[in-house]
Amino acid sequence: MLTIKEKIAYGLGDTASNLIFQTVMMFLLLFYTDVMGLEPALVGTLFLVVRIFDAVTDPLMGAIADRTHTKFGQYRPYLLWLCVPFALISVLAFTTPQWPYGMKATYAFVTYALLMLVYTAINIPYSALGGVMTKDPLQRVSLQSYRFVFGMLGGLIIAAGTMPLVELLGKGDVQKGYQLTMALMGVLGMVLFLFCFFGTKERVKPNASLAAPAISSDFKLLFKNSQWRILSLVGVFLLTGQVLKASLAVYYVKYYLQMPEMVTPFVTLGMVASILGCACSSWLASRICKVKAYISLQVTAALLCALAFFVGQQQWQWAFALFALWSFFLQMATPLLWAMMADTIDYGHLTTKRRVTGMVYSSVVFFIKLGIALGGAIAGWLLSYFGYQADVAQSEQTQYGISLSFSVLPAFGSIMVAYLMRNYLLDGPYMISVQTQLSELKRQ
Repeated sequence: MLTIKEKIAYGLGDTASNLIFQTVMMFLLLFYTDVMGLEPALVGTLFLVVRIFDAVTDPLMGAIADRTHTKFGQYRPYLLWLCVPFALISVLAFTTPQWPYGMKATYAFVTYALLMLVYTAINIPYSALGGVMTKDPLQRVSLQSYRFVFGMLGGLIIAAGTMPLVELLGKGDVQKGYQLTMALMGVLGMVLFLFCFFGTKERVKPNASLAAPAISSDFKLLFKNSQWRILSLVGVFLLTGQVLKASLAVYYVKYYLQMPEMVTPFVTLGMVASILGCACSSWLASRICKVKAYISLQVTAALLCALAFFVGQQQWQWAFALFALWSFFLQMATPLLWAMMADTIDYGHLTTKRRVTGMVYSSVVFFIKLGIALGGAIAGWLLSYFGYQADVAQSEQTQYGISLSFSVLPAFGSIMVAYLMRNYLLDGPYMISVQTQLSELKRQ
């Protein structure tokens, strides 16, 4: 049984991750277009190229983590080793050099690629750590609920604090403000990763005799796992829609609702609703089959997302309410998804007689990051397609495009997720059977 103290320690690791991840999701597109001065279409391509590169490194990092053996365990050491580089590179990514346009674009590509690389190197082992802290399926949901509640707290800090800190620390210099804000967030993230490292313990051990086969064999095992294949596709569609909406939230408030002063309250409300949704996930899973709950939550999120298209520019209260409800129901589903990843590891262990924890997490995250790449790229391309220009009054066509891209288009992602999950088998009774058979195998 995991203690509350250990669950909190694990959750603080996601607070640290989200101090950077949520900044990238909410503000990096705006930073590149409105602060660094890059063209939206270029930024869209940048997001696609870098995030696909980043995604490709995930399975490799998972394989490396699975083959790591230290006195601290397989996955925890990376929190200690990489927390400082993570903080330093996050500052570089939000620094604007006073260079010609072409050199600035190159700088953006390089620093963003480095940021995503170090994020992968620390976050893949962190994610895999959740799969080896306990075998209990309900405890896994609880652990992931703590993780995402604390992760969203990191997002709340970013949503509520970024723009005020940029103004306060920059004192009128927006470029300096972003740089100093990220320095502050980087130091805080480094400290929280250390809390996570010292406060957690790995309990599910790999079979030592099978610990280091060829990496190619890991990939073969993955593709034999039908439930892993489903979650991988889910990751693509889910994050494409989610990141498209998150990336355009600032533009929606600033240019469609025409209320730039309400950007911080809008994204902050979404984060508060997300935290509440994550907090309710464990309660929901203890009463309803988590697979059925996940499908229902995705359908609900899709409907709420699409309804935003019918909100008029003067109906800002409805825009806020629908965004909060969408955030609540979508994020209530998130811990369920990560708990299901742990279940697919057990399922694969039973069917293939090998446990590849890091590879499963990293490969699903590969597809999640593919979705992130597509969502961010599509956001930039759509802004360019609809004629967006930074810091000027937008045309009616551009405002219409921002509204459409923020509402109807992201809803398709959740609809596809609900459709794919119809074939997912690992519900509660099935997992009880899997755990029983694994226990029998261990005694043999």
